Amino acid sequence: MQDLAANPSRYVATVEELLTLAARAPSGTNIQPWKVRVVAGEARDRLCAAILEALDRDGQAAHRREWNYYPENWREPFLARRRKIGWDLYGLLGIRKGDFEGTERQRRRNFEFFGAPVGFIFTLDEDLEIGSWLDLGIFIGTLAIAARGRGLDTYPQAAFADFHAVIRRELGIPQNEVVICGMALGHADPAAVENRLVTERAPPSEFATFAGFQTQ
Repeated sequence: MQDLAANPSRYVATVEELLTLAARAPSGTNIQPWKVRVVAGEARDRLCAAILEALDRDGQAAHRREWNYYPENWREPFLARRRKIGWDLYGLLGIRKGDFEGTERQRRRNFEFFGAPVGFIFTLDEDLEIGSWLDLGIFIGTLAIAARGRGLDTYPQAAFADFHAVIRRELGIPQNEVVICGMALGHADPAAVENRLVTERAPPSEFATFAGFQTQ
């Protein structure tokens, strides 16, 4: 991603506007459970440096998220979809199977917000139930759409959840909040080869049924 500007603090009003729009997302009984930490400038740089330092010191295996994003036992069609997007992305990047150094180099870019100058960290109180997780997902999706409406691009990143302990320390997040994910905000670099990737999506015929509609 390209920088918003040399001084991202100039865009604080834009970020506040995007969050205001996202806060209109549907929320069960209007509890609005989402919490957001926004980082830019030196705060962003410190957070990225702390995560990468922890990764270098401890290794990935020492850092695991507090919740499961993916199923423990993969099955079709999900396994094939997951593999294909990995092959497609890494193919564009020239990372071949078995290229562990290239894979690690690309993975580390997550923790630099892929070069974006503004990052979000999303959390929820740990005592909230699955409905609040759904609310947060709708909120994040709404935030991404609002950003596109302002000519900006986003990249949601579950990888940040693995480093919840580091993030808590750096951003002062209490233990009773669960670190869900992060998201990058900036301008997509049109020259970056990975931005040529267009993910395949299943047509409605594969995931939807229709009842009660009259056909001609």
